[in-house]
Amino acid sequence: MEYRPLGRTGVMIAPLGLGTANFGQSTGEPAALAIIDRALDAGINLIDTADSYGRTQSEVIIGKALQRNGRRHEVVLATKAFDPVGPGPNDRGTSRYHIMSACEDSLRRLQTDHIDLYQMHRPDFRVPHDETLSALNDLVRQGKVRYIGTSVYPAWMVMEGLAMSERYGWARYVTEQPPYNLLDRRIENELVPLCLRYGIGILPFAPLGAGALAGRYRVGEKPPEDSRLARPSAVYKERLTPRAIALGEKVAALAAQRNLTPSQLALLWCKDQPGVAAPLLGPRTLAHLEEMLPVLDMHLSAEDCAALDAINPPGTAAADFHNTSGWMKMHIATELPA
Repeated sequence: MEYRPLGRTGVMIAPLGLGTANFGQSTGEPAALAIIDRALDAGINLIDTADSYGRTQSEVIIGKALQRNGRRHEVVLATKAFDPVGPGPNDRGTSRYHIMSACEDSLRRLQTDHIDLYQMHRPDFRVPHDETLSALNDLVRQGKVRYIGTSVYPAWMVMEGLAMSERYGWARYVTEQPPYNLLDRRIENELVPLCLRYGIGILPFAPLGAGALAGRYRVGEKPPEDSRLARPSAVYKERLTPRAIALGEKVAALAAQRNLTPSQLALLWCKDQPGVAAPLLGPRTLAHLEEMLPVLDMHLSAEDCAALDAINPPGTAAADFHNTSGWMKMHIATELPA
């Protein structure tokens, strides 16, 4: 397997990372423990979580797993803060007040003395950026955090953070975690060029388009009962639109011609895009993980890249995966053409 640098840090990671948003929710502890062990055995060494996943239980499960298998030293452990983790007005956001307490809570749940990559889960426009960065810098100086990053930040705000770090000599953002898949390619317009120029590693989430690129759905058919689209969630209904599902069918047809599953082809496309350090898998079951592991050693051909570009061109979007960003305002045509 060819390991890749995490931004400009010199830390090397596998070309796929393990996302754990399902842990503590649709994936119970026994299955999650098995998924972690199998991912590590396969060479995946980045585990990404957040204090809000599974109402904090994702971090708890990961902490148990790494204590049980004794492999904490092999893992680049990433978590996030921002989302509400309690009822209080300060149990959320990116203020110094919240960041300092959230970090301590994550360290306790993860049963570790340091977080390798601490990311702000969303931009907090109520809080001055220098307050957030100053607090993160202090955590790095204290040894509780090794590196810092962002998630779903607009390109201008990542650049603002880099400029502040340069001015004050603070720790610097080394990663950005955006939604990125063949259905929503808008980060290619500004964020990807920024990351390439300044050495920011991109850790995409939703590389399978919430299942639309995994062959889970068909136009005009009722979604599977265990699927995201079957859940009473406005977030997924806004993403899994008729147009997105129709394009997913085209990806599935292309994958079949290449003896790949739709998930494998969609993930391979995301993995081999410029600036990407590692897409984050989100397996709900061990079988889901097993299906995607072969992509670790695959490479996207120029022919396949051109064929996928023809399905949805660079820089465009057929579904809105930035619908939880709090800042994206671009309207997207989501219905099938008449």
